[in-house]
Amino acid sequence: MIYDILIVIMLIVSVLTIVSIFMQPSKQDGAADAFSGGSGELFERRKARGFEAIMQRFTAIMIGLWLVIGFVLVVLSTK
Repeated sequence: MIYDILIVIMLIVSVLTIVSIFMQPSKQDGAADAFSGGSGELFERRKARGFEAIMQRFTAIMIGLWLVIGFVLVVLSTK
């Protein structure tokens, strides 16, 4: 019973994780930057703000939740 509920929750979290990854803003202007010397921005650290920050946090939470549910499912499947 609890195993089946966790499987369904894991599927929902998986879909939400995929959607949140696809919704994150692109950090690359174009493929030409890789060859034309766009390496100045490679080592630049800037703090995410607004929508980008929300999506990064949401994605991190979804991945953490997915891992915890996965570990719980492994433990329950061994019993």
